[in-house]
Amino acid sequence: MLDELKTAKKVVGIKQLRKALSTGEVKKVFLADDADPMLTQPLAEQCRALQITVVCVPTMKQLGAACNISVDAAAAAIL
Repeated sequence: MLDELKTAKKVVGIKQLRKALSTGEVKKVFLADDADPMLTQPLAEQCRALQITVVCVPTMKQLGAACNISVDAAAAAIL
């Protein structure tokens, strides 16, 4: 499932995800389980309200790697 992040048009990071959600571009959201819940929980709730699929990823390190970036990522989305 994380493979689709490698090639898809995407945004990575909490701020970019918030912007994309506000413009209605998001198709699927990936949130890291080990990220700060104060940051990810509101995003998860917003996605549920907008009926956007949320995929939980075990670690920020795995999510960053799936996005082809060299740093950890708390959130990412396919546009």
